[in-house]
Amino acid sequence: MKIVLPGGTGQVGTVLRRALTAAGHQVVVLSRQPAADRGEVGWDGRTLGPWTEEIDGSDVVVNLAGRSVSCRYTPANLKAMMDSRVESARIVGEAIAASARPPRVWLQMSTATVYAHRFDAANDEATGLIGGSEPDVPDYWAFSVDIATAWEREQEQADTPHTRKVALRSAMVMSPDRGGVFDVLLRLARLGLGGPVAGGAQYVSWIHDRDFVRAVDFLVARDDLAGPVNLAAPAPLPQRAFMRALRGAWGVPVGLPATRWMAEVGAFALRSDTELLLKSRRVVPGRLLEAGFVFDHPRWPQAAADLAHRVRSR
Repeated sequence: MKIVLPGGTGQVGTVLRRALTAAGHQVVVLSRQPAADRGEVGWDGRTLGPWTEEIDGSDVVVNLAGRSVSCRYTPANLKAMMDSRVESARIVGEAIAASARPPRVWLQMSTATVYAHRFDAANDEATGLIGGSEPDVPDYWAFSVDIATAWEREQEQADTPHTRKVALRSAMVMSPDRGGVFDVLLRLARLGLGGPVAGGAQYVSWIHDRDFVRAVDFLVARDDLAGPVNLAAPAPLPQRAFMRALRGAWGVPVGLPATRWMAEVGAFALRSDTELLLKSRRVVPGRLLEAGFVFDHPRWPQAAADLAHRVRSR
């Protein structure tokens, strides 16, 4: 198959490109800063151009474009996060609509952050609570939900009658690649900083990189699945247990705890935001499980052990 990855140069794009290429597919990455030696094609994520020729006649589009959320949530960064997602989804939809031979499926990256901060029950696609109005959380957390809903709405409203559309409400994709979220968390654990944050009761949702790739393959093959689909392992767990398992996978006996204000200082030093640490993301893959998808890495201790082994073998 010919598979086009707009915005495919980040961590998730690297994971997908590597796996899909190894499986024998023709993979074309659209990038704002294309590397000619890697066969990437230039686009600006906002306007139609010669890059649309890659969409026309392709089999699958997986749009991953969007500014990284690992940043300080300044007004400028929040605007860039919103615009880069909504504009890229809009222009991909326009390119598909204008294609003489449109792709049969368009997978659009979204985020599990669309769901509410909660501890009482898990969020699946059918009964999950969309966030943005929870009590006792910072008001600005609603902006992440606004970004996610606008992102999905742009895909939903695209006039692409011959192309099936799926919104990938993905949890954190854990891979051994340098610079990815697992790499950052493992570095903290190795420094002795991998303890509970603000008590550690907030849930962490995650997905092993190889299950992420397998879920994408599954969704491409299943013509009966459209709309939002949660890409998350079926066993989210509290942050304190999550980091305990990560420390165990690497053999780090102790992780210093951090209070909320310490998390603020740490997030500032990492040029990130505490929402990424403090929001309880208790998300489960209802539709994938109902459709018969079987996770190879359903539980975090075993997944963390596999990832740690791959880091050591890197």
